[in-house]
Amino acid sequence: MQTHVVRQPIIGLDKSVLGCQVIYQDKGLSLYNQDDVLAANAIADFFTRLDSQHFKDENNIFITFTPNLLLRSVPQIFTPERLVIEVTDSCIIHPEVQKTIYDYARQGYRIAVKDFEFSPRYFALLGVVEYIKIDMESTDETAESLVKIGKTFHKKIIAYNVNTTQAYEKAKACGCQYFQGTVVAAAMASQINRMDHLQSNFFQLTAAVVKDEPDLDEITEIISRDVTLAFSLIKMVNSSFFALRHSVRSVKQALVVLGLGQLKQWVYLLSFKKNENQFTDEIIKLSFLRANFCAELSQMIPGMSITKSDAYLMGMFSTLGMLMEVSLEASLAELPICEEIRGALIDKEGKAGALYKLVLAYEEADWATVESHAEELGLNKEVISQKYMKCIEYVTKIWNSLNQPYKDNAED
Repeated sequence: MQTHVVRQPIIGLDKSVLGCQVIYQDKGLSLYNQDDVLAANAIADFFTRLDSQHFKDENNIFITFTPNLLLRSVPQIFTPERLVIEVTDSCIIHPEVQKTIYDYARQGYRIAVKDFEFSPRYFALLGVVEYIKIDMESTDETAESLVKIGKTFHKKIIAYNVNTTQAYEKAKACGCQYFQGTVVAAAMASQINRMDHLQSNFFQLTAAVVKDEPDLDEITEIISRDVTLAFSLIKMVNSSFFALRHSVRSVKQALVVLGLGQLKQWVYLLSFKKNENQFTDEIIKLSFLRANFCAELSQMIPGMSITKSDAYLMGMFSTLGMLMEVSLEASLAELPICEEIRGALIDKEGKAGALYKLVLAYEEADWATVESHAEELGLNKEVISQKYMKCIEYVTKIWNSLNQPYKDNAED
């Protein structure tokens, strides 16, 4: 049974990252409402594999559980410190499951209620609920009153399906404290004061540059993990200072033009920058994941119009507008990228644009749209989930290494 999964960050007004929502789907049908034992077994197996291989760097993982998954002790795959058990009405109306939810709370698991309602069955659980989640796509004028009720009981309020600017503004006006959805990053990007590079990644770059015999491939790989570093390098090398006949369009080309001496000077200048912005890190992580996901999928699409390296840049630079506090079009104007990438990112044109739309739809857990674009691209639907999980595993591995205290292994 092939299961599709996507990770969506949950962000606070202060730019802090509360955690991530793991959304899963199987064979075109949401498993949230399937209570059969077969579904429970499949998801139990899936989550066992997920926790052992992926999301190792995540705390506060929000997962919606069906009654069967709760009764079969699937949440115990995760430690209480990491997991927030999300329940829906199908769990709340089930007396035995209500008792099980209280048991999980006593074990230290935190509980979130999705689509809270003003009714006795919901109030029966308020004693153990920490988070209340409100759907900004379907909630009408009652949203504000629901938020007030939740805050009266000292609950934290999360607005989800924040997929439009109007939904984001409405969620803020209602008093929601956390936000989840496709426009969250864009709506909050104005709070980012500058383009910051990931500090731990920068430490590795510094170490690689000062080696007696620097490895160009290693340096290229390090810079390619961080959209801000890649942007700064390519923009600088294409400046009038270098007076190049032809534009440089890749990190490796830029490094060859720059040379080791000037590369060291560039790194020295960057060393004066500091990154204290967790939200910026989240965007950089998203760009790294998109870059790898686009590159992997591009190789599987018949007659793809861009190369794997161009697909990587497309995914990486898709977040550039957020980081620069300008429109995506304005940010891309600074770069000599090929017109197919520019058209794909700005107007979602051509096959590259269809690939970009597919990746965005996957992030949104919009499975119907994913299926539509997969069919348009001649892409096997099963491959998409496999490649996403492969990319999550790779990005997580790299991210974990970057967040470890830097150690000089030069003697090794």
